[in-house]
Amino acid sequence: MSAARNRPGHPGTGRPSPTLEDIAAAAGVSRSTASRAVNGGDRVSPQARAAVDAAVVELGYTPNRAARSLVTRRTSSIALVIPEPDVRVMADPFFAVILTGITDALRETDVQLVLLMSRTGDDSGRALRYLRGGHVDGAIVVSHHRDDPWATSLPGTGLPTVFIGRPWEAPPGVPYVDTDNYQGGRLAAQHLAAGGRTRVGTVAGPADMTAAADRLAGWREGLREAGLAEGPVVHADFTTAGGQEAALRLFEEAPQLDGVFAASDLMALGVLEAARRCGRSVPEDVAVVGYDNHALSATAVPPLTTVTQPMSAMAGTACRLLLEEIDSPGARPAPVVLPAELVVRGSSGHRAE
Repeated sequence: MSAARNRPGHPGTGRPSPTLEDIAAAAGVSRSTASRAVNGGDRVSPQARAAVDAAVVELGYTPNRAARSLVTRRTSSIALVIPEPDVRVMADPFFAVILTGITDALRETDVQLVLLMSRTGDDSGRALRYLRGGHVDGAIVVSHHRDDPWATSLPGTGLPTVFIGRPWEAPPGVPYVDTDNYQGGRLAAQHLAAGGRTRVGTVAGPADMTAAADRLAGWREGLREAGLAEGPVVHADFTTAGGQEAALRLFEEAPQLDGVFAASDLMALGVLEAARRCGRSVPEDVAVVGYDNHALSATAVPPLTTVTQPMSAMAGTACRLLLEEIDSPGARPAPVVLPAELVVRGSSGHRAE
């Protein structure tokens, strides 16, 4: 019989699983040193850590997560809260990129991600009770609305929280990661004006979301700087169907429009379809600019000029800030606002850069 089969906890021996004391003895270190090494603590020399790692592999040791959480008061999990209906989350590639960005940021850690989708009042209350119940170490909130309770209720629980997108009326010091939506809207207006478009309108996002409000404010500022009239504004819900319906209203209200800014790429796809239905050629009759720079924007017909929202970078940064806040209780990382950039393609009548 091999020596391996006599080791503590080897399958088939009937022996108990190896303990932390077994690891300490095999590594030639104290139990406290072995505990710090296994649990990722500081004050462990490289030599001791290497010896403990070797003992863990040799003995097949598996940490007792439940016991560890009692000591550390950590669950080794965080929540991603999306206050949107399930159908919206599944249909919008924005959320897939955010989810991928967070999981990529967690790849080198032992932290697991819990997904909470909640839109109605009852759902929000249930999700808040879950978060307050100590099931996770922190939360990232994305795509919240003005009337959602997250920005006002969650920070007051003491649970480390980071928002993706500037929150409405949050208490001072609540960390968030965003793109410069104001500058993005301004870039869209400047671009259409520079292309000779003088009768322009916009399909704005939901008025109860800060991203939409900031993009609209920047759009209006860009038009003022270019000396152009504001033109019609129709709000939609960041979906393709909503963008198409809003664009049909724009074209009905102002048939001579020669430029449209849509506050998301999905809505811009709806604008393209509405223009076709109205017999308007893009970009010859009407130029279109979107927002997000989703992968689908490059394959649209024609390819979509758009403002980049660095979604993956936003997600990774939010995750990093949250882990820092978890590791340093009471820390309030400063907000991070990433720059907006214009990507020029065929839908605005310019050659791709």
